[in-house]
Amino acid sequence: MLVLVCVKWEIKWHDINYDPREDLMSPLMSKRKWSYALEKPNTGSIFNIAWSIDGTQIAGACGNGHVIFAHVVEQRWEWKNFEITLTKRRTMEVRNVINDAVDLLEFRDRVIKASLNYGHLVVSTSLQCYVFSTKNWNTPLIFDLKEGTVSLILQAERHFLLIDGGGIYLYSYEGRLISSPKFPGMRTDVLNAQTVSLSNDTLAIKDKADEKVIYLFEALSGKPLGDGKPLTHKTEITEIALDQKGLTNERKIVFIDKNRDLYITSVKRFGKEQKIIKIGTMAHTLAWNDTSNILCGLQDTRFTVWYYPNTVYVDKDLLPKTLYEKDASEFSKNPHIVRFVGNQVTIRRADGSLIHLNISPYPAILHEYVSSSKWEDAVRLCRFVKDQTMWACLAAMAVANKDMTTAEIAYASIGDIDKVQYINSIKELPSKESRMAHILLFSGNIQDAEMLLLQAGLIYQAIQVNINLYNWDRALELAVKHKTHVDTVLGYRQKFLEDFGKKETNTRFLQYAEGLEVDWDKIKAKIEMEIAKERERAAATPAVRASVTVQR
Repeated sequence: MLVLVCVKWEIKWHDINYDPREDLMSPLMSKRKWSYALEKPNTGSIFNIAWSIDGTQIAGACGNGHVIFAHVVEQRWEWKNFEITLTKRRTMEVRNVINDAVDLLEFRDRVIKASLNYGHLVVSTSLQCYVFSTKNWNTPLIFDLKEGTVSLILQAERHFLLIDGGGIYLYSYEGRLISSPKFPGMRTDVLNAQTVSLSNDTLAIKDKADEKVIYLFEALSGKPLGDGKPLTHKTEITEIALDQKGLTNERKIVFIDKNRDLYITSVKRFGKEQKIIKIGTMAHTLAWNDTSNILCGLQDTRFTVWYYPNTVYVDKDLLPKTLYEKDASEFSKNPHIVRFVGNQVTIRRADGSLIHLNISPYPAILHEYVSSSKWEDAVRLCRFVKDQTMWACLAAMAVANKDMTTAEIAYASIGDIDKVQYINSIKELPSKESRMAHILLFSGNIQDAEMLLLQAGLIYQAIQVNINLYNWDRALELAVKHKTHVDTVLGYRQKFLEDFGKKETNTRFLQYAEGLEVDWDKIKAKIEMEIAKERERAAATPAVRASVTVQR
């Protein structure tokens, strides 16, 4: 008769924020082929092993007829000046490295999952969830769980997310259930930190059935965001991340696809197709900063920081000037960004060691000034730092917020004289609508600029915008539709063809040119009249200060 003797064995892990179910090939080895710990129990060879469903315990069949049971201890979580260690299955030790104060946290059941961020520690046990504030470790908020097997905890500044076998649940730090998003074919067992991302107002989840699709939800209601259509990419997506700060309508998501290209797009989707813009190549890991919308990532052999990723929507030419790059060869192969808190980036090398990188604190301060509309302070900061990257970031931020006075100073500081001249021409435009339209043009938003002018009744200005951009068909279409300035479009078209020694071949232009004489004196008189009418209209409008008004 075979007698099975049960023994217990602790595995000590010195990893930070890891999930053994995802990361382990054996009790002692990471899938990245470096050892967490080594134990040699006196039980003979271990022929087979199996993890418990919650990933906290493991059983092994031993060569001497015993069954060995082990549980995971000494997991670690770090955030700012706090270090938390799981010393036993039901005990955590909290250490404040500033004053070396130590607190012990005791739990009724074994700890399954934990997360430390944004001033809160969230711990799930087999039956309950505990929420601690870093300001007071003595009085946690406790509530019962529907299912005890929590597989993922994600935190944002205002709330946190729990994922278990039954669904996705968003809770406030006061323990109130906020929402429980769902989508067709949802499988919670395959969701992880690379396929789910949370911000204060948005939840993003990559679909497992179709890996080109990202579902976007309103955090507070759990309803699909915008028009309800998911974000769809042309290639399978491997990792997603939402930025953490700023307004809801400015929320951005970045993702890496299977080709290792890095893309950014807006989560705001209301029918109109949003631009998905590539901002990096050969990317394999990324992280957003916790306090400002600064992105870091590893691209091939370079560590890159995008100080203001939104630059691609404002001035694409400016994006390279807003980057910080560093050689990443010291991190060896396949490094992984663990977190990006404050101005410190933590990277795990392939051998398991952690490296801490410090980036400049000034871009985060600049973000803070701009979010508070402290433009004068932002300019003073850039003058103090004397760094072209800072000036480039400020130029993009100023254009995005339509503060053209600050934009002019910033562009002048980086030597973009042509853009300074264009900004000066924008300031001289008579009406607020024209100024706003040309700021949109400056950012490459041609359709939005045209729509704004048409809604304001500035038909000639909308036509002239298309003439300046050589969008001849659209210019003629607007002129014919509104029955004005057809001769103006034909005149500029003729002049354009004469300059290049070409003849007209467009049938529409040939059709409207029949019997219509181009008289430049009449055209100039009509243009002057349109400009005069715009000035009169602007003068009659109540003097409300616009964000683009020049302070003289």
